[in-house]
Amino acid sequence: MGTEGTGAGNADVDIGSFWQAVGARAVGATIVTARGSAGPAGFLGLSATHICADPPTMLVSIDARTSALGAIRDSRHFAINYLPRGAEAVVNLFSGKSDIKGPARFDGNSWSMLATGAPVYKGAVGVMDCRLEETLERHGTILAIGRVIAIGGDTEAPPLVYFRGGYLD
Repeated sequence: MGTEGTGAGNADVDIGSFWQAVGARAVGATIVTARGSAGPAGFLGLSATHICADPPTMLVSIDARTSALGAIRDSRHFAINYLPRGAEAVVNLFSGKSDIKGPARFDGNSWSMLATGAPVYKGAVGVMDCRLEETLERHGTILAIGRVIAIGGDTEAPPLVYFRGGYLD
């Protein structure tokens, strides 16, 4: 069993190869949300992970150009919503593949809230509602660290999993 690679030693890895390698990991489709002064905001969270369990702490990577960043910083909270199978339209809505933008993406009755006031997707497989503790900036990306203060979700729902450019069945 062999592995082909690119780059060697100090050679740079090009962005296309980097994203291809990142896409080789299966991830749950994730929407990160907050409620700022202009209303609800959110984005497709390509990188959301735990830091530790005691205290329960999560990290979300946010492109510094993402419009929802202002809502997270202003409100000092964010919610991580792991989407269920069948929620591809929600992913498209928050990934920029829709003409609907801003707070209009939250119209309808698919959203509620837990403790912080951040929008929570009602059909989510899992939700972690976080109070923002700290942000760090690296290479145009904001690392938002949040303490989990509430959890929720439908533990029976199958997850929407993205892998190598498509969704798994």
